[in-house]
Amino acid sequence: MKSSPIAATTSAMPVPAGDAEMLTGRQLRTIAELGDDVAFAIALPAATVRYLSPAFAALSGYDAATLQSALDGDSASPLAPLAVWLRAMAASKPGVRNRREFDLFDVERRPLALEALAIVPADDGSALVGLLRDLSARRGHDSEYKRFASMLNHEFRTPLATIDGAIQRLEATSTHAEESVRARYRKIGAAVDRLIGMLDEYLSPDRMATLGRTRQPNTITVGELVETGAAQIRTAGRTAVLQLDDVASILRGEPEGLRLALKVMIDNALAFSPPTAEVTVRVRRSGGGVEIAVLDGGAGVPPDDASRVFDKGYRGRNAAGLPGSGLGLYMARSIIEVHGGVLSLAPGQQGAGAEFRLWMPALVL
Repeated sequence: MKSSPIAATTSAMPVPAGDAEMLTGRQLRTIAELGDDVAFAIALPAATVRYLSPAFAALSGYDAATLQSALDGDSASPLAPLAVWLRAMAASKPGVRNRREFDLFDVERRPLALEALAIVPADDGSALVGLLRDLSARRGHDSEYKRFASMLNHEFRTPLATIDGAIQRLEATSTHAEESVRARYRKIGAAVDRLIGMLDEYLSPDRMATLGRTRQPNTITVGELVETGAAQIRTAGRTAVLQLDDVASILRGEPEGLRLALKVMIDNALAFSPPTAEVTVRVRRSGGGVEIAVLDGGAGVPPDDASRVFDKGYRGRNAAGLPGSGLGLYMARSIIEVHGGVLSLAPGQQGAGAEFRLWMPALVL
């Protein structure tokens, strides 16, 4: 029995051979639309709308006839940009998934943001099949995030600028002060610089402006992630020892978040080891995922501190005299856990160095 175009969209589902034929076309369409997506199938080569979810009318006010008119060449159709893209996708290489976002208007002339995903199945070239997704909620979230980030940027930057100016004046007018006092001024100034740098990196207007305009990457290879960490070690003037059993695996997650978590691990290794000590980054497959361990040549974590190193604001006894807020490891673990991973301190003896392990599930392609 020849599978329908809608059935072809489920060909990648990990089900035993023959089970897909037990599902009706209605059941397959229901599965495709569980996430409120709009499923479609366009017969080829005539570009005839064979199926369009009823949800599309509820979303946009347009029906299959409107889409068909646009596919037939009606350049005045409100769906013309979508139709032009669909026709181009119909001629694309079978088996290759394509994606594009569209800014349209619904039947009442309200903005309608859509994401379209389409493919000509490799095992059935008789139709172009795919999904349409409403991006309005995501766009609204991005807008709210920008406003919130802008508010944070302003609320933090203003007092930091005040502190920075005051410290600079104190340094300039305290030429006769004790060196210990001047050292404290410099320490405060360095801390302010770090905070302002974080604002520039994560909450700058330029960074916020990219949200909603570009698709944010959601994968990174182990090799790319580890190379970022190795570069950080070398930039600090240290030797990076890399033990890599796996660099090809792909991790699903926000790349900058994962880089930040690894950066925190390496920051700790650099801060709590002698200036000439090597820093080792070890990668190996473990339990269906990838483990990235960072090992330093320092004194290790005191036993009394081991259970609290990830607590918010906690600083161990060996952190006395070192800059920091006690938030780094807490933030890094939070990032990793959001991505379904684990960040832990490996058991060890004091004096033998510390080993922090980051485990993430690997993406199976």
